[in-house]
Amino acid sequence: MWVALICGLVLCYLVKCLFYEDDTLLDLDSYHANALFTVAKRLEKLYRGSKVYVGVQIPDADSASRRNIDLVLVTNQEAVVISVKNVSGYVSTDQDGNWVCTGKHHKTEHIPNPVAETKQLVSILEEYLEQRGVNLPEGYLSFKVICPNPKFCAIPPDAFPPEVITYDQWTQLKPEQKTSYSGWIRGVLHGGKDKMQDSLFQKLNSVLSTAPISDRLELKGSRYVLGEYLEFKGKEDDLQALSKIKRSKVSRLSVQKISMFGLANSTVQVLYAPRDYRVEGSSASSQWEEEVTVRSNTEVVFQPQNSTKPRKYKLSKVISLSLSA
Repeated sequence: MWVALICGLVLCYLVKCLFYEDDTLLDLDSYHANALFTVAKRLEKLYRGSKVYVGVQIPDADSASRRNIDLVLVTNQEAVVISVKNVSGYVSTDQDGNWVCTGKHHKTEHIPNPVAETKQLVSILEEYLEQRGVNLPEGYLSFKVICPNPKFCAIPPDAFPPEVITYDQWTQLKPEQKTSYSGWIRGVLHGGKDKMQDSLFQKLNSVLSTAPISDRLELKGSRYVLGEYLEFKGKEDDLQALSKIKRSKVSRLSVQKISMFGLANSTVQVLYAPRDYRVEGSSASSQWEEEVTVRSNTEVVFQPQNSTKPRKYKLSKVISLSLSA
């Protein structure tokens, strides 16, 4: 009896290792990205007709590298560079503006001044836009730091500059009304700026829609991972079938139709869209060009942001993969 029980436990462990991924690791990979998409969706509801760009990668001449911008909000009045700090615990600032976060078990984390870092991103984005032919009016491009974590507690409550939207302020923002703007929207985000011309609004969206962005994995369970796609791993015939999916040719792929007629024969259907360079601002055609069927344990090798180690995600866990140009 004991031998059978031990054998059963060992078998369950092996099946889990072979066919299931560690959800704890998945949650760690997707923790920050999920916060970004949650904030982005709410901002687009707060601002009718607005657009939020997630994970924008702007070339920085000074550092000879790309600088990541969490979000860029574009409305018909202004654009806002936004850093999302999904931190929890008791948060205070030191004399240099750095954040000191004290969480569970009195563990302390020090975060370099988010206000100064986000302000620096404004000038980097502004320079990039000028290179792309978009000259913004003075003061049109502003910045904010949003803290969407319900466990965020500012100590003291008024310790942060007006550029920081604490969790309590974030929850009190109201959607725009048809005839007037919410007082919170004006006071916290807008600052009473005049409406921009439609042509400038369109130009800005056109440039940002074709700007470099982070690659994006959408996983089951409403989870996202931002970073860089590296390659596929799997059986030789599956890799051959997927060989046409290259960054230079494909903008997005979708995983559908999982078949579970036994673990050995489990397959997924991968549909992918080609890049369309004919229209500015459009990276993919409206219809899928081709589909391939591969084993569901075929893996996507992906380098998450803020991680030193690439991760492998089984296609059975993936909903879509978007590739930056």
